[in-house]
Amino acid sequence: MERKINRREKEKEYEGKHNSTEDVNQGKNCKSTLMTLNVGGYLYITQKQTLTKYPDTFLEGIVNGKILCPFDADGHYFIDRDGLLFRHVLNFLRNGELLLPEGFRENQLLAQEAEFFQLKGLAEEVKSRWEKEQLTPRETTFLEITDNHDRSQGLRIFCNAPDFISKIKSRIVLVSKSRLDGFPEEFSISSNIIQFKYFIKSENGTRLVLKEDNTFVCTLETLKFEAIMMALKCGFRLLTSLDCSKGSIVHSDALHFIK
Repeated sequence: MERKINRREKEKEYEGKHNSTEDVNQGKNCKSTLMTLNVGGYLYITQKQTLTKYPDTFLEGIVNGKILCPFDADGHYFIDRDGLLFRHVLNFLRNGELLLPEGFRENQLLAQEAEFFQLKGLAEEVKSRWEKEQLTPRETTFLEITDNHDRSQGLRIFCNAPDFISKIKSRIVLVSKSRLDGFPEEFSISSNIIQFKYFIKSENGTRLVLKEDNTFVCTLETLKFEAIMMALKCGFRLLTSLDCSKGSIVHSDALHFIK
């Protein structure tokens, strides 16, 4: 009886050691298949099989020792390319197709990355996408900023793209001198128009915009400047010829933009 028990204990002990050895080996194998790349300061962790999916490419060459690549201070391969765009390169390797977020506008930059990494399939898909975008007619967006010095009119911002009006509203909340919980509804005429009709002139001539409850929001000049800067940042092009006698662009009575 004792012998049987001892034998069973030894078998269990052997099985336990055997299984733990297998687990360690599997863990080592799993780690050995992972690679960390430092691309322009951004770290990416992926499997070797992902990087070697397409032969005769830059990444396949690095993994298989065909191409020499420098290391960063932590021992990761360092590739001096656009770190943000590399996520699209890596996703192409993972999925086998180009999947980009809505509104992506960096086709030319991504095409350069595809060329550098020697990914012909990615380069062809980027080119095809860019050509389709060129053929697709785009709706023209108009923006008009008019400044009537009459208190009953004030500053009027019109845009046929409601999303731009929403951006202006968010910006005004940020630059407001008061701690606004949201955009003052008394200035919102529609989804396409904002009109600041409530203001008073200070001693130095600056027009102070007030809410209906006399809460100070901002100066009219600041609101106008923010609207102009937002327009230029969003890719609008100024159509109005500026009058030098008016001073800066902020002092113009009417400005028309197009995109």
